[in-house]
Amino acid sequence: MKPNTQQLNNLTIQVRRDILRMVHAVNSGHPGGSLGCTEFLVALYQNLMDRKPGFDMDGKDEDIFFLSNGHISPVFYSVLARSGYFPVAELATFRHINSRLQGHPTTHEGLPGIRMASGSLGQGMSVAIGAALTKKLNKDSHLVYSLHGDGELQEGQNWEAMMYASAYKVDNYIATIDLNGKQIDGPTDEVLNMGSIRAKFEAFGWDVLDIEKGNDIEAVIAGMTDAKSRTGKGKPVCVLLHTEMGNGVDYMMYSHAWHGKAPNDEQLANALAQNYCEGESDY
Repeated sequence: MKPNTQQLNNLTIQVRRDILRMVHAVNSGHPGGSLGCTEFLVALYQNLMDRKPGFDMDGKDEDIFFLSNGHISPVFYSVLARSGYFPVAELATFRHINSRLQGHPTTHEGLPGIRMASGSLGQGMSVAIGAALTKKLNKDSHLVYSLHGDGELQEGQNWEAMMYASAYKVDNYIATIDLNGKQIDGPTDEVLNMGSIRAKFEAFGWDVLDIEKGNDIEAVIAGMTDAKSRTGKGKPVCVLLHTEMGNGVDYMMYSHAWHGKAPNDEQLANALAQNYCEGESDY
């Protein structure tokens, strides 16, 4: 039975707490984008994807997900742990030497839930397309999902992948773009203005939809359910997810400053106080 909206919102708060504590503990990591994508990943793993118990690398007969902007690993690790892929207590090893939870996810540590190394930006779409085509060859009707940063689209490999996906009608694939308008050096429009991302995807032959409230669980579920309904119709699907970097922590929002900066002790206490609900289970 799927969790209800209140349970999903409570889990979202818990994941935000995990992100903040993980990054603070090692004074390293990327809280901004992680906090911005929390609702999306909670909804994806808890409501939207058809997942089998356990984990196998092949992902046969189930939906699978690839994180392309791997620096937001804190939110990915937290959601995976809170979804049963590995013990929640292991979150305390984030970015430690010999930990399976490195700053950017990799596969050689054998961490359940991780299907690609994503330290280098711009590669996730290519991998996801390969997986989607494999499902077609295997007569597997399940879907492939991926998540990308909007600044990440400045990497050229994405555009080759977009062209390929539409040309070969990879219509069992949903690529979501975290459209927060910020990257490590500033606003995306100032670093490298990409114009209309919607128009570009549509020009490349994709079916595109927007989720305007990307930090609202119900809006994310409704939008992604719409995206799922558009699969199987000859076009890959792109979701433009409008989020706020640092969402849920007032001093982190509306700025790119917390893209890759950890809070100090006082800032952590402030952020955790903003993200409290009954029944929390910190690791």
